[in-house]
Amino acid sequence: MKQLLQFAIGLSLLVSIPAFAIGDATAGQGKAAVCAACHGVDGNSIVPNWPKIAGQHAPYLQRQIALIKDGNRPVPEMAGIVINLTDQDMQDLAAYFSSQTTSAGLTDEALRANGEMLYRGGNSATGIPACMSCHGPAGEGNPLSGYPSLAGQHSVYSEKMLTDFRAGTTWGDDDASSKIMTDVTKRMTDAEIKAVASYLQGLHNVK
Repeated sequence: MKQLLQFAIGLSLLVSIPAFAIGDATAGQGKAAVCAACHGVDGNSIVPNWPKIAGQHAPYLQRQIALIKDGNRPVPEMAGIVINLTDQDMQDLAAYFSSQTTSAGLTDEALRANGEMLYRGGNSATGIPACMSCHGPAGEGNPLSGYPSLAGQHSVYSEKMLTDFRAGTTWGDDDASSKIMTDVTKRMTDAEIKAVASYLQGLHNVK
């Protein structure tokens, strides 16, 4: 059953991910000043409520910026910033931040065992698939399938995202990835979400 779910997840994303143009990282660096206040100069935000975007896959970043700009992913703090971005701007910004290196955080040792078990093996009793089956053993994600990198992400941000997914949050009718996450997280307890989020924070994706 778990293998079937993982296959269905991969197939649904492969047939739904649009093609993205490759941006200019150098040009993106020159446009990134407006992003730095929240996400940091290199995409490694200091405030845990704001996600690290350094090292994230460029197609994923482009996709998320476009969703926010179109209003399909409500992020009030970014609405006024992205409204005037052109397609080229989004491509360049995505190229720049994806070229940066994600800084690793620390995992709460009290949560490590449970977080690692869920990330690497899931919970067969409740039908939770292993997180790494989509996001990779080191949290590196899979750009071809649209799975984002999760390594080093702030646990506060990851916990909020997982909780929002569990509550039914999706990002538009054509966003398969958020719909998949709502299906997975509805099986997760608060303790499982907290443990996985903490474990992700300590993962280090070495390029």
